[in-house]
Amino acid sequence: MFSFLARRLITVFLPTLFGMSILVFGAMHAIPGSYVDVLLGVGQDITPEQRQQIVAQYGLDKSIPLQYLTWLGNVVRGDFGTSLKSGNTVTSEILSRLPVTLELAVLATIVSLVLAIPSGILAALHRGRWPDTVLRLFALIGLSVPNFLIATMLVLFISTKWRVLPTTGFVPVGDGLWPNLRSLILPVISLGALLAASIMRMMRSSMLEELGKEYLTVARAKGLQQRRIVLGHALRNSLIPVITVVGIQTGYMLGGTVIVEQVFAIPGIGRLALDAVNQRDYPMVMGTVMFIAAAFVLMNLVTDIVYGFVDPRIRVGGDHE
Repeated sequence: MFSFLARRLITVFLPTLFGMSILVFGAMHAIPGSYVDVLLGVGQDITPEQRQQIVAQYGLDKSIPLQYLTWLGNVVRGDFGTSLKSGNTVTSEILSRLPVTLELAVLATIVSLVLAIPSGILAALHRGRWPDTVLRLFALIGLSVPNFLIATMLVLFISTKWRVLPTTGFVPVGDGLWPNLRSLILPVISLGALLAASIMRMMRSSMLEELGKEYLTVARAKGLQQRRIVLGHALRNSLIPVITVVGIQTGYMLGGTVIVEQVFAIPGIGRLALDAVNQRDYPMVMGTVMFIAAAFVLMNLVTDIVYGFVDPRIRVGGDHE
């Protein structure tokens, strides 16, 4: 296990983050506008000498490659810089928003799994009949409708017209568990619709493939009940592709919930990244993008580890990559 983790960190995790940092750093410097103007604000009247002093203070008089190496050296030491707008460190800002995004992502994943896995199994067992048709239709809608449209419609009808749930805002767990969950119901539905649809379709396809294999034909010939065949044999083997989908989508939700968090005014990492881009807060943009990239890669790593527990044929640390 240790050798597997070490190999993944060296061959996947670190190169991915390194390449992402180069791309984002270059993109930040390609955006029109001066870093100093963003730092000082609009309408500041300063002399050329004062401006040059600020440029030198932040190392902006150096070449872009040298600026990148300086930034990378600070990151290695755990220093992602300071936000230009709030004045707080980038790390503290991200960590303060992480619990909110983490709760939203975990709840959306749990709800999606609870709904999608039984639905996928049911659709596979009733292939070509009306339960299969209805479930596939719902999955198609979930995949086709973007989450911002789902979020907008939920706010329009559930919150504004029927006044069942709050329109926007986030209630921390410290203010009560039920108010906290109540404030997240609509965001969880908006965020989890795509994931539930993807899992359901993958579960159906994987289960159909597994049900047609020879070892299950032998199990039926031996007189095993259908329930035992499905839950005891086919389900576990059909979860491998599902785990891949869950891992990728969860990595996305940990850092890419920008639209949903913006619509529902949830103070998560996605909204932090969007605000940083709009405000030209370059250090914060770099920090949030690197966090999102790390979330993707880490979830990929966790997915590979889970493979070995779900299917003993896959040995973590062996030939599986």
